[in-house]
Amino acid sequence: MAKADLEQAAGYNPMQTLASLGVRSNHLYIAGLASVGVSLVSWLVSRGKRNDSKAQSDRWGIFVGQWAPTFFAIGVGLKLHEDDH
Repeated sequence: MAKADLEQAAGYNPMQTLASLGVRSNHLYIAGLASVGVSLVSWLVSRGKRNDSKAQSDRWGIFVGQWAPTFFAIGVGLKLHEDDH
């Protein structure tokens, strides 16, 4: 089955939707890099609070840190979509 047939059978292409909204792969790569910095800052800020434990700080850093691979993965998907069109 051809790629176009698969996309038509699925009926929805999230990469096409993002591209039609003007989102580019570079935007998501920048968001991924920024989220690494936000993760570090959130961890440091949480560590600086007297009433937060080390475990709570680690959880904040990990929570925000999970955004980076998501942004990078969507960015790669958009890059592949951009190269096809």
